[in-house]
Amino acid sequence: MSIRVGLPTQTVRHVLLDTDAGTARGLVGTITEPATWIKGFVEPDVMEPWFTRGWEPDDPGFLMAVDLSPSVVRAPDGYTVTAGTADGVLSVRVLAGDGELAARGQAGLAGGACVFDQIITEEAHQRRGLGTLVMGALTNAAVENGAATGVLGATVQGRALYETLDWKVLAPLTGFIHRPVAA
Repeated sequence: MSIRVGLPTQTVRHVLLDTDAGTARGLVGTITEPATWIKGFVEPDVMEPWFTRGWEPDDPGFLMAVDLSPSVVRAPDGYTVTAGTADGVLSVRVLAGDGELAARGQAGLAGGACVFDQIITEEAHQRRGLGTLVMGALTNAAVENGAATGVLGATVQGRALYETLDWKVLAPLTGFIHRPVAA
């Protein structure tokens, strides 16, 4: 599965659903675009030999899932929440009183599942429950759209938040980033 992310630090993300050496090496050999990521659901020491010079390991990650159920969503004083849906993608934005973006997240609907992605709280607004707020608003929107299961790839820091919300680790999520070496 490939996703055009379009960020300077991540142009394309390839997720190997059936992670094996032959498939990964074949994909690695075709990639020339910097900031392309390849991720798989195996331990880092298994994936590392599949990559050539110019690829760097990402920080450890985790595939997590949860059975979705509606939650109470209440913004802290001074913040507002907006939610929307476009082309099967749910989005939530939390704005500070001055209109500054404080937190955000999105989730893609896939039948009875919903893939949560890019859950971010801006540094100046951390430790105020905004990550939990974003997750709750996305969960409610996903349930309203018929999703019963939530799935995401978590960082070490994100895993701590998601576990407080009853998400469970299913597998490691190992990634490598293409950073070509100048000739």
